[in-house]
Amino acid sequence: MATTTKKTTLTAKKASEKTATKAEKSKKTTKKTTKRKKNLVIVESPSKAKTIEKYLGSTYKVVASLGHVRDLPKSQMGVDTDNNFEPKYISIRGKGDVIKGLRKEAKAAKQVFLASDPDREGEAIAWHLSYLLGLNPEDKNRVVFNEITKDAVKDAFKTPRAINMDLVDAQQARRVLDRLVGYSISPVLWKKVKKGLSAGRVQSIALDLIIKREREIEAFEPEEYWTLDSEFKKNRTKFKATFYGLDGKKTAVPDNAAVQAILQQLDQQGDFEVLDVVKKERKRQPQPPFTTSTMQQTANTQLNFRTRKTMMAAQQLYEGINLGGKEGTVGLITYMRTDSTRISAGAKAEAAQFIHDAYGEEYAASHPRSVKLQEGAQDAHEGIRPTSVLRTPDSVKDKLTNDQFKLYSLIWSRFVASQMTPEILDTMTVTIAQNGVTFRANGSKTKFAGFTKAYASAKEKDNVLPDLEIGDAVQLSKIDPAQHFTQPPARFSEAALIKALEENGVGRPSTYAPTLDTIQKRNYVKLEARRFEPTELGMIVEDVIKDFFPDIIDIKFTANIEEQLDNVEVGKEQWVKVISDFFGPFEEEVHKAEENLEKITMKDEMAGFDCDICGAPMVVKLGRFGKFYACSRFPDCRNTKAVVKEIGMVCPVCHEGQVIERKSRRNRIFYGCSRYPDCDFTSWDKPLNRNCPNDGHFLVEKKVKGGKQVICPNGDYEEDVQK
Repeated sequence: MATTTKKTTLTAKKASEKTATKAEKSKKTTKKTTKRKKNLVIVESPSKAKTIEKYLGSTYKVVASLGHVRDLPKSQMGVDTDNNFEPKYISIRGKGDVIKGLRKEAKAAKQVFLASDPDREGEAIAWHLSYLLGLNPEDKNRVVFNEITKDAVKDAFKTPRAINMDLVDAQQARRVLDRLVGYSISPVLWKKVKKGLSAGRVQSIALDLIIKREREIEAFEPEEYWTLDSEFKKNRTKFKATFYGLDGKKTAVPDNAAVQAILQQLDQQGDFEVLDVVKKERKRQPQPPFTTSTMQQTANTQLNFRTRKTMMAAQQLYEGINLGGKEGTVGLITYMRTDSTRISAGAKAEAAQFIHDAYGEEYAASHPRSVKLQEGAQDAHEGIRPTSVLRTPDSVKDKLTNDQFKLYSLIWSRFVASQMTPEILDTMTVTIAQNGVTFRANGSKTKFAGFTKAYASAKEKDNVLPDLEIGDAVQLSKIDPAQHFTQPPARFSEAALIKALEENGVGRPSTYAPTLDTIQKRNYVKLEARRFEPTELGMIVEDVIKDFFPDIIDIKFTANIEEQLDNVEVGKEQWVKVISDFFGPFEEEVHKAEENLEKITMKDEMAGFDCDICGAPMVVKLGRFGKFYACSRFPDCRNTKAVVKEIGMVCPVCHEGQVIERKSRRNRIFYGCSRYPDCDFTSWDKPLNRNCPNDGHFLVEKKVKGGKQVICPNGDYEEDVQK
């Protein structure tokens, strides 16, 4: 009995010791787990996450939300107009697994930081994340940085702040306002015009500008005028001049009769006298660093980049490029959505030292020119600049794609130039006359390169005149009368349209690219020779909006709304009041349109051939994606065909089909065989119906800067550029 009790006691003791050991181990494991908890950082994109995680080290985990996580529903208005315009946010479809993963990570994290982009939209994303993850928006968990470099990121994490609700409200106000406009006008267009149409604040103004320009072009009446470009010489040096006027007064030359009268007044064999020589020194100041819109405009005109392409390359440069070696992945430019040209003191100092070392002391501006911000511009960010001017384009070229390199070179050159001294030009204006007929010659020569040393594309060509003094005799070598006609205003290019929107205070940097995309996707406009041309559908939609929603296309009204929304951002106005003041009159306009707008029937054009299924005439119809052929007996016969544009050339591969103009998914024109998919011939350059004299291959017409050039695809033949 005693032995059994003793054994039981020993067993109980061992069990107790075992339990204590387990508890001790469990305690240690818990301590280890607690120690292992990391700080969680949430950004929008995976590439940005990778870059930042390298800078923060092992105590941080950086994950991506893949953009927005909550938004208004697509299937309904999603705004309670009877309850202070309360937005009805839902989780974005397809983001369930992402949100689930973020919640799991947040639950296991020591602390959560929200590091979305440093703008209104980024602030709103942080606010939505805080809601979904159960975070307090008043806690200091919001981190912002203007550039993705090691120092900038680490400094930002030293001073986290609470979510800025003024920025969130400003973004909410824009989202709600755009939803009210789009989801109120679009159903009217569906009922009265055609399904699938849409309208919006900024896109309606953009469309209106394009159509007004088209009507100016249609109403334009050309006027005749003549020029008399001439060539003079002093000794053996020739220089160009042009007719200025008669008896010292500027005179127009309206027709050939005026030209003949001037020529009769001249003794073309006699000497001409130099009446006046004006020599001046002119300074050309460098332009400020890029804002979003000026970057988009310059990339369009200098690099032939579409707006979407520019923003895509800029996003990649901002989020980080792997440079290898010690630097690893680093953001090459500052945040690319900005309307400020301000530059930090540190960046200025680094640029000044670089300019001293690379170009010389005389090229570094002691006080770089500052530019006054446009009205309504927000100065929260810097202008777009390289994160380090020491990373010259050539030093990182082998790490960048061709598009990235071109854009980075442009941004780098523009920034460096903005911190340099002006270009100095010696200019010369010479007045030449004979028998009361006056000619003028203008010349210039670079005296000091200044900022153009770094920004060569901004340099003007020298036009050097010979040394001339008052009283000198010069001879006329030739005179070339030419007839001209005044030209209508040009259609808008992407760059010109963005400039017009910005100058009128319509939209903000982040809205321009999606706006231009939308009006093309809706088939309201098309790009012809890089210029916007309105379609018939676009004209119909614009007429409806102009007649029933005049405020939507009133530039002053829209600019005023933009200003009020900017005031919300800085806490000067309440977003609900701004929306309420707009919505009352707008709602009345919607009701009137629903009651008074008659159904618009779009007349079908006859196609000129019959349906190959039922024999009825085919017609040309206008759909969401442009014109197409359809049977006139629709819906009884549903035969349709794509409208193709033949270029008058037999396919060079199969020799059966015709080469036709086609469009890619991104709306880019290319050329292919009409027998596709049986024949897979394609070409980005337009094939020509003639062959290369060297190897017999068909020639193509290639678009180049300044015009078009005929070349052989094999590269052994080319013709001069056609302007």
